[in-house]
Amino acid sequence: MTVRLSRIQLALFFILLCPVNIIGLWWAVGSPLVMDPNTICRKAKRLAGKQAELCQTQPEIVREVAKGARLGVRECQYQFRYRRWNCTSHNKYFGKILQQDIRETAFVYAITAAGVTHAVTQACSMGDLLQCGCEATRNRPPPKPPSPSSYGDGVKWEWGGCADDVEFGYEKSKQFMDAKRRRGKSDIRALIDLHNNEAGRLAVKLYMRTECKCHGLSGSCTLRTCWRKMPNFREVGDKLLERFNGAFKVMGGNDGKTLIPVGENIKPPDKQDLIYSDDSPDFCLANRKTGSLGTKGRICNSTAMDISGCDLLCCERGYQEETLVFEENCLCNFHWCCVVQCKKCVIRKELSLCH
Repeated sequence: MTVRLSRIQLALFFILLCPVNIIGLWWAVGSPLVMDPNTICRKAKRLAGKQAELCQTQPEIVREVAKGARLGVRECQYQFRYRRWNCTSHNKYFGKILQQDIRETAFVYAITAAGVTHAVTQACSMGDLLQCGCEATRNRPPPKPPSPSSYGDGVKWEWGGCADDVEFGYEKSKQFMDAKRRRGKSDIRALIDLHNNEAGRLAVKLYMRTECKCHGLSGSCTLRTCWRKMPNFREVGDKLLERFNGAFKVMGGNDGKTLIPVGENIKPPDKQDLIYSDDSPDFCLANRKTGSLGTKGRICNSTAMDISGCDLLCCERGYQEETLVFEENCLCNFHWCCVVQCKKCVIRKELSLCH
């Protein structure tokens, strides 16, 4: 079967995130809607407490919160692109995922909290927010060199540049993401969600790196200026995916306020671990009740033996080969001044699609 396309576009209109934490917060990838805090707060009619206070007094921070949520969703879709559940953008099905205490929900909460932390902190460093800026480093001890011989003896050290104020981003993420979940400490679901939110924020906060620049005559390093930077958000997503793969199943303790790992001789999860209480569906077939879109029509890798392979992704239902033919610009040249001329090339791509 041959499908002819002149242009490939992906329009991803996203979801209502978290029916309790950010009720009514819609965003669309690439849409100006998410940049308008008034629209966000107006749609989020049930926001209360700290969330409502942010909407009323610091709308520019709400804008960055929305950017962070969008950042988290994009990273979720990247990290799960080869899995049966691929962080679908279909809001009706996604809402069902968020109503469950499964591993996928744990990842969504964590990556979203991480995204908000990252986006707000980045906005501080870029000077986009009046409430914050670069991190104050006056009381911090001087940085240590990567190794004793890296820059030789006698090199002076000092903090400088613009360090990322991750503490501000961390607090704003906590203020917005955790606000509604602080009520009802005996609610096991709330304890799980709060734990996963914190795991996401720590995936940013605990992995700050030190960057330095040398100053001196003729390339010497007589003074070393250093600053603290957040990890790239792809690194954050990679770390949280590792935590997803090793997530802990838990149950509520008898006091209703603690979480206990399920199974014998299992150490309690630490603050960076992701936790869940229910087993995930297999996501093989479409099921609106569980939030599964199924894998029919998904592109798989017919030669891979991992989760992207057709056997696993297609749930052993088999697959069919298709040829995709489309045009794209190629052999582009710049002509003075100022025109870029390209030829049209026909591209053929072989695809394997799940039955």
